[in-house]
Amino acid sequence: MNGADTAWILTSTALVLFMTLPGLALFYGGLVRARNVLSVLMQCISIACLMSVLWLVAGYSIAFGGGSSGFWGGFDKMFLTGITPDTLAGTIPELLFFAFQMTFAIITPALIVGAYVERISFAFVLTFSGLWMLLVYAPVAHWVWGGGFLGDGGIFGETGVRDFAGGIVVHETAGLAALVVAIFLGARSEKARPPHNPGYVMIGASMLWVGWFGFNAGSQLAADGGAAMALVVTHISAATASLSWALYERIKHGKASMVGLVTGTIAGLASITPASGFVGPVEALVIGAVAGVLCQEACSLIKSVCKIDDTLDVFAVHGVGGIFGTIMIAVFGAGSFAAQFGSLAIVGIFTLVGTVILVKLVALIFPIRVSQDDEIGGLDYAAHGERAYDITS
Repeated sequence: MNGADTAWILTSTALVLFMTLPGLALFYGGLVRARNVLSVLMQCISIACLMSVLWLVAGYSIAFGGGSSGFWGGFDKMFLTGITPDTLAGTIPELLFFAFQMTFAIITPALIVGAYVERISFAFVLTFSGLWMLLVYAPVAHWVWGGGFLGDGGIFGETGVRDFAGGIVVHETAGLAALVVAIFLGARSEKARPPHNPGYVMIGASMLWVGWFGFNAGSQLAADGGAAMALVVTHISAATASLSWALYERIKHGKASMVGLVTGTIAGLASITPASGFVGPVEALVIGAVAGVLCQEACSLIKSVCKIDDTLDVFAVHGVGGIFGTIMIAVFGAGSFAAQFGSLAIVGIFTLVGTVILVKLVALIFPIRVSQDDEIGGLDYAAHGERAYDITS
């Protein structure tokens, strides 16, 4: 065991959990109408709790168990069977690796929340999220990170897919799942309104930015120069994408908004995530500069052209950003085009099919959408019996 590596991953684990609680919760909570802010916070923290338990029960074993098929890890590590404080995963305790990966399993289904806020039933959220993490996210994590068939020595030969911290595993899967759920739900009954609290949005985005250092630099699983480079390129991409989003917004609409700028921050972070272990600062500048424009155009395309009410632009920012960053790994010569595009296609098809099946199955048990009266009155009171603000706001 390496003490420095262990200390850094302990810190990174806390940082990645901080991304969801309270970072993502505040970011999403500020973007919705005031009558729905508590429902968003409730969805985020409930998902964090449920995914933690399910990761212990079976998720970790499916993703990182000892299965040899290449498709899933099996059940040998359910409930952390056979893992003690002395068991190592590389240079860190396996218990710590379990906890670090658990925070990824928490934030991935939590990202999907942004697609369905303000109109979905709470029972559907929890049931769908739990099944989706176990049956979609965990297998994909095994394919890419757990020694599965998309990794080195798999179907793409000695050099498999390159996804340092989750462009495919986290952002592509969450983005595509968000799109599917949004299509099944349909548009909100009332016309979209500006965010009720842009201050929350900025604070949440800032927390996500800080937490992302654990997300990307922590994925090095060591306290070394590689972690330092991942941290630097993460920051540079986020800063550049923020500026390019704001500049492009200024050119198109005459004003640069704060909500737009920090959405650019998230686009830059999502885009650099898969590449953060394979590129340098100059490449990060390019990725960030393109991401701020690309993801902004994707937002317009999904809502205005495709007419899909992905409420908080999960696919346009996370899905498109993660896919773009994954491709840029090959563009900059750090991975093969066949492995990058092939893995994106395989995971994309699996995610779409798996999500459609799960949505249909869960909808047989729980209604996917609340009543129109509950939607108009707000989910804070309808679903949870609480109010954060005057419901007329």
